[in-house]
Amino acid sequence: MPTITFIGPDGEQKIEAARGQTLLEIAEDNHIKMGSACGGVCACSSCHCYVRAGLSALPEMTEAEEDRLDMGFDVRPYSRLGCQVKVGAADLTVELTEESVQTWFNEHPDERKHQK
Repeated sequence: MPTITFIGPDGEQKIEAARGQTLLEIAEDNHIKMGSACGGVCACSSCHCYVRAGLSALPEMTEAEEDRLDMGFDVRPYSRLGCQVKVGAADLTVELTEESVQTWFNEHPDERKHQK
């Protein structure tokens, strides 16, 4: 099983993931603060993240992902949408964007008061 390392406001969190799951599914299953305003159907850019390690092992973006990513803030060459990245055999390191974390807190307002 590949290991996905998420880097976010709670520090680094390492998660063993099943192949074929999206980064967003893994984040939601493990209480990682990756936002998802559209529910993971590639209709927004709120799950925008940076793949810091393992990017070359991922399939190229679809046209739909590229179009949605154009809506994101601070898009970089290693930007991807968490709802579109399916985990393969390789370990990945994924940094949550400020945009995604902010969306997560907007979706979970009661959690804001527990933020460090």
